Amino acid sequence: MRALFDGAAAGYDRARRQLVPPFDDFYGTVVESIPYEREAAIRVLDLGAGTGVLSALVARAFPRARITLADVSPEMLEVARWRFADESERFELRVMDYAREPFPGEYEVVVSALSIHLDGNEKRQLFHKVYGVLCDGGTFVNADQVLGPTVEIEARYREAWLRQARERGVSEEDLSAALARMREDKASTLDEQEAWLEEAGFRQVDCPYKNYSFAVYGGYKGV
Repeated sequence: MRALFDGAAAGYDRARRQLVPPFDDFYGTVVESIPYEREAAIRVLDLGAGTGVLSALVARAFPRARITLADVSPEMLEVARWRFADESERFELRVMDYAREPFPGEYEVVVSALSIHLDGNEKRQLFHKVYGVLCDGGTFVNADQVLGPTVEIEARYREAWLRQARERGVSEEDLSAALARMREDKASTLDEQEAWLEEAGFRQVDCPYKNYSFAVYGGYKGV
C-alpha cells in the first residue's frame, strides 16, 4: 500500500475532482460536520492525510485549528509540506501506519478521507482507537467509499463512478492508477460501519451525505 501511494504522490492531486465526482459536496460535508465555532482553537487529526487536500479545507474553515497529518507515505506528506509551507507552524506531519501505531495526542476532531483501506475487524479496532483519543464532545468524521449492500447495488455504484469519472475527462492512465489502488481496499457497507462506530461508544452516529458509494459518516464522543 505504501509503495502504491508513494508512487502516486507527484500526480495524486491532478485528477482528484475527476476521480471524486461529488468532490465539493463530499469534502464540504466533512468540514460542515465539524461542530465547533469557526474561530475555535481545535486540535484536528487527519488520518491518511495524503497530500493534505482535506486538511487544507479544514484549515481554511477553522483558521485557529492545529492539524496533525498522519500518513504511511512520506512522499505524500512531502507534497503536503509544500502545500502548507506558508503557515507550517499550524501543521504537524507524521509518517506512520495509523492502523498499527498509537495516535500522537488528544483531539477535538478526527477526520479522514478515502484512506481507511482496512478489513472489517481492523476498522472496528480503529474506531475504538479514534474514540480513545477524542476529548469529550469530540467528533469523528469519515469520508469514504462504502460497499453496496448487495452485489447488484455494488455493481451500480461502480458503473456510476466509472461513467462520472470519464464524463469529467479523467485520463485512462489516472483511472488505471486509481483502480490499482482500489484493489488494495477492503470496503465495508455503511450499515456495518455505523454499527461498529456505535459499538466503539460513539453517539449520534449519522451519515449526512451519500452519493452512490461516496459517503460521509461519523459520530460524537460522550454526547
